[in-house]
Amino acid sequence: MQIGVLGATGPAGRGLSARLAANGHEVILGSREEERAAEAVRRLQERWPDRSLALAPATNEGAADAEVVVVATPWIAASTTAEAVADRLEGKVVISMANALAKVGHEFQPLVPPRGSVAASVQAAVPRALVSAAFHHVPAKELGDIDRPIESDVLVCSDHPEATALTVDLVNGLPDLRALDSGELSNAAPIEAFAAVLLQVNVRYRTRIALRFTGLDDGRVGAPRSADAVRAAAARQGVAGDHGQENP
Repeated sequence: MQIGVLGATGPAGRGLSARLAANGHEVILGSREEERAAEAVRRLQERWPDRSLALAPATNEGAADAEVVVVATPWIAASTTAEAVADRLEGKVVISMANALAKVGHEFQPLVPPRGSVAASVQAAVPRALVSAAFHHVPAKELGDIDRPIESDVLVCSDHPEATALTVDLVNGLPDLRALDSGELSNAAPIEAFAAVLLQVNVRYRTRIALRFTGLDDGRVGAPRSADAVRAAAARQGVAGDHGQENP
């Protein structure tokens, strides 16, 4: 799959790009300046010279031409970055992974974006795209260390069944990550906010933790339907053509 990452030069975007490329995806690293994206690609390829990582630099506009797009900018720029390439995102699955947080003294605190969550703000900015929220609780540094497995659950939510299915498939294709369908995009608000708790635990215990739920084995979670199957079902129900509806 060809995946474009907007704002791929930061720790989260660079780490996710490396992890996706290490698992066979073609990844286009986007940035406002293509030179910065080229430098990020060079650093990743120099770090793993023995791996055939399919990485390519581009502007954010170029990255937005990919089949699936991830918005990996800092939260304050997520919706404006997506809006700037809205015409290229129409009908595509767009994954929002930013958390709106601030450090106040020694504490991390969640912030409330205008739409209640970063993901909802991105959806409002690109109403004809299919926005999902994912990867909020996976540590960026560990995500970028592709020689190290990450055992983590990834909460996925979206108002579009097709976006949920494709994002779940993408996450489950990465070793040791387990996607959990967490409902509609309204749940992005508490999902994003909980990142502040995880960061605070990291500081308190001087470690880096990941999120893992108990009481769910693989049999109970079940393999998600393929994106093709959900796309066909959504088309029969008239869901796939309703991309113009904005989130409340």
